Amino acid sequence: MKPQKLMFNRKVLFFGEDLNDSYSTGPKTGNHTTAERIRSYIESAGHTCELRDAGQFQSPAEVAHLVSRNPPYEGALAIHVFKAGRLLLDVQVPFGLIFGGTDINEDVKDERKRVVMEQVLLKARSLMQPSTSRSANRKFAVAFTDKLKEEAELFLVAQSSKIYVQPQGIQTEVAEKLCWADFLRSSGVRSERVDELRIFLLVCGLRRVKDPLYLVEVFSGWHCKNLLNILVVIGPKIDPVLTAEVEAVVKRTTGVYLAQERSQLELHAAMKRCFAVVNSSLSEGMSAAVLEAMDLRVPVLARDIPGNAAVVQHEVTGLLYSSPQEFVHQAQRLLSDHELREKVVRNGKLYVGKHHSLKQERETYQRLVDTLHSA
Repeated sequence: MKPQKLMFNRKVLFFGEDLNDSYSTGPKTGNHTTAERIRSYIESAGHTCELRDAGQFQSPAEVAHLVSRNPPYEGALAIHVFKAGRLLLDVQVPFGLIFGGTDINEDVKDERKRVVMEQVLLKARSLMQPSTSRSANRKFAVAFTDKLKEEAELFLVAQSSKIYVQPQGIQTEVAEKLCWADFLRSSGVRSERVDELRIFLLVCGLRRVKDPLYLVEVFSGWHCKNLLNILVVIGPKIDPVLTAEVEAVVKRTTGVYLAQERSQLELHAAMKRCFAVVNSSLSEGMSAAVLEAMDLRVPVLARDIPGNAAVVQHEVTGLLYSSPQEFVHQAQRLLSDHELREKVVRNGKLYVGKHHSLKQERETYQRLVDTLHSA
């Protein structure tokens, strides 16, 4: 069903962490991919939506000045209530909020940050209260999972915004011409037995919360016992200090490699060819890479944290681990138990198809943005 065409084009500002400009071809984090997808929904409904990286602004006053420029913005969205939403505290247009994993899993534990997040939620509420009694429905926040919603309502001002649960929509497309041998060679993997290698692909942006070095030492020890087991880390180089650290560690560690970032199509092609996709994050709202792997019918080995456990049911849609040693144990199970492998691949694909529909995600955000313009 096509979205209803709106009578008026509204200008919407979309803030988030680690976002480039709307049409940049630079490195893209999961946040950026999510924001671009939501932007496309907003624009397909007849609005104009511009992405801005929260890191480019130092204060709420700078953002308020941007919003008021002619022609002014008429609404705003922010991914991450603390990191991006706090910059909207001085704006005088209605805005909606999308909770990030670090909001609930990390930032809410810091009292200073928690107070700021409550201020942001209350600000969103105050800007969306016209004089009619129907105003209660004209404010919103979005959480990717029921668990994130429950935690937000427990630790923050429950009545400040209505929190909707909308899982991320997932769609994968594979580059047809990716040469697997060339991909591995360019990553530093040298082997005459390319087709026999078991490549574990850790897909993550190089930043602390993704903890890309978590498995390195133990995996290298496992590799030394079986040279066919390889760990390849791939993702945008977000944190230059951590990137240098990862590069140095990988250089001196056997069995672990760092691949150059690839386009989304090439990344999906590499995921399709690997033995399993790995997640080692300290915190996740909802990992798009994990869900994309499921959609591509690739087994998932994910660190047992709330964001991952919300989408990976152990031994049903993937495997969870809580230590590097347990990772190796679960990986060995995948290698030896073909029925288990087939089961998690089949169930993962079914799960994504049922719960991560692009159509549902598009309709939700178009409806919620319309509430901003009704305020």
